[in-house]
Amino acid sequence: MRRRIFGTAATTVVLGLLIPLAGCGGSGDGAGDSGTLHLVAAEYGNSPATSSKPFWDKMATDFAKENPGIKLDVKLLPWADIDREVSRMVKAGKAPDVALMGSYSDFAAQGKLYPADELLSVTAEANFLPPLADAGSVGNTLYGLPFVASSRLLFYNQALFTKAGIKEPPKTWSDLKAAAKALKDKGVKYPYALPLGPEEAHAEAMIWELSNGGGYADSSGNYSLASEQNIATWTWVKNELVAPGLTGPTAPSQLNRADAFGAFLQGEVGMLNGYPSLAHEARAKGISVGTAVMPVADSLGTGETPPAVGVADWMMAFKQNGKRAEISKFLDFVYQDKNLSDFAGRYHLLPSTVTAARTPAGGGLDKNDQLFLSALYTAQLYPVNDPSWLSVSDTIKRNIGRAVEPAGDPKRVLEDIAAQAGEASKKN
Repeated sequence: MRRRIFGTAATTVVLGLLIPLAGCGGSGDGAGDSGTLHLVAAEYGNSPATSSKPFWDKMATDFAKENPGIKLDVKLLPWADIDREVSRMVKAGKAPDVALMGSYSDFAAQGKLYPADELLSVTAEANFLPPLADAGSVGNTLYGLPFVASSRLLFYNQALFTKAGIKEPPKTWSDLKAAAKALKDKGVKYPYALPLGPEEAHAEAMIWELSNGGGYADSSGNYSLASEQNIATWTWVKNELVAPGLTGPTAPSQLNRADAFGAFLQGEVGMLNGYPSLAHEARAKGISVGTAVMPVADSLGTGETPPAVGVADWMMAFKQNGKRAEISKFLDFVYQDKNLSDFAGRYHLLPSTVTAARTPAGGGLDKNDQLFLSALYTAQLYPVNDPSWLSVSDTIKRNIGRAVEPAGDPKRVLEDIAAQAGEASKKN
């Protein structure tokens, strides 16, 4: 089976807390009341203070005013639970009407979702940023409606760079190694933070592989996880960064993204790959942050610019309860520039539509976020439109860190991951 690996996406934000939505429902499974739309959404906050609840409270109130007779009931779930819980609801015949989460393709493959052309006007469908629209499509049909997105850039602590005498951000892997060595010599705890722990190792892995002309797929769109480029990438990372102690005191396989970001906010990291919210948090703490594209392998030359890794979250509409007309009204409402921009701004993410990103009604973007938006236009995204991706990404997350362990064999680790991905693909 041919797979459309390039141009796909996955989730970006930290795990939230399960916080009931008292103001706009928060009931259980979604079947039933014909006058109520049931939305199950991921909780984007990590505390009551940052919860998504106020946004959805307002959406429920305002939507009901504009659409008398339709009530919006919202159930928030943490990222750790939402995929499993929505799958359970669908299997039990109690699908929500709409869900906002990190994957959609398995439901599309089961024929459970409305296609976008049955829900949105041609103008609204064309308003999605092109890489995201491609990512949300199976074949040529859009099923996953992108809601918020982000991209990754190389972050560096400018004060630590100055202290180490580093004049400019690295452009090649050799430059990165030299900068990491200079930072280590000045006592920086994590010269280059390499989070290959199970939280989000697939992001860091893809960034490095793309910077050597590799990635998760070949030119035909098939999984290519153990390509020569990828093997060369992890051999270099192991021998040139990890072995000399340039990635800090924590083994990369044990370093999660949240821990790496926390260390960056403490001023203990020289370089890492990050997204907009981290830049805002760091600047709020007085850390001078520089951003750059990921350095490339020396063999590619400084004229090459690897695609950034992009990520997105998806709104999807279930057919089960037959509420196409009501869902269409809700989507028209929530995708208004002011609403989409409000949600994205709360978490320093990027809105998924052209107009929300650029118009006064959408609030526009500050100059820092604009860099991430520019990167997103040419970004490479995860293969969420492949039903096997959830399984494959989990395999990568649990195993890629072994490639850089002292006794690790990058070739063997990648071949093992590729074999497991092949088995997962056969099941879909």
